Amino acid sequence: MDGVSGVAGMGGGGVDLWGAALMGGSGLLVSALVPCLLLATRRGGAWARLTPPAWAAWPGFLLLHAATVLAEAGHPSARARLLLEGALAAGALAFWLPVLVPGPRRLSAPGRCLYLFLAAPLLDLPAVALVACGHAAGGLAMIAGMLPLPLAALAVTWRWVLAEERARPPGGHPA
Repeated sequence: MDGVSGVAGMGGGGVDLWGAALMGGSGLLVSALVPCLLLATRRGGAWARLTPPAWAAWPGFLLLHAATVLAEAGHPSARARLLLEGALAAGALAFWLPVLVPGPRRLSAPGRCLYLFLAAPLLDLPAVALVACGHAAGGLAMIAGMLPLPLAALAVTWRWVLAEERARPPGGHPA
């Protein structure tokens, strides 16, 4: 056991804490950093012109994310890892644009809820595969890093519920 590898794991092997930290960081990039960047810069209108249709962004990002996570599990070189993270960041940008950026391709409130709630467990499947293949620390770190995504889905749903309540006419029954 050394300071880089971490602690001894099951079967006498070491846990790759550095790899787990990188996987958790990838999850946070997708689920927190990119959406925060979009929220901070969405007012200008430039993002609206770049927003892909949700029907293309959603499955495209799910496949890109799976390929990236599984490729990173193979401990690529630093250059390859940088390319993978760049692709992941660009894909995450395309994934979040239909949810967060006002414009003609923004999803409706129910569409945003469905989009995020369906994506959350599917984006965890590559991490579950890592755990099943013996990379428990990396897979669990990725799942933990992706936790802001279902929280965002919950926030979008809550905003939708509040908007529906405000739109309700006095008397309590919807029009």
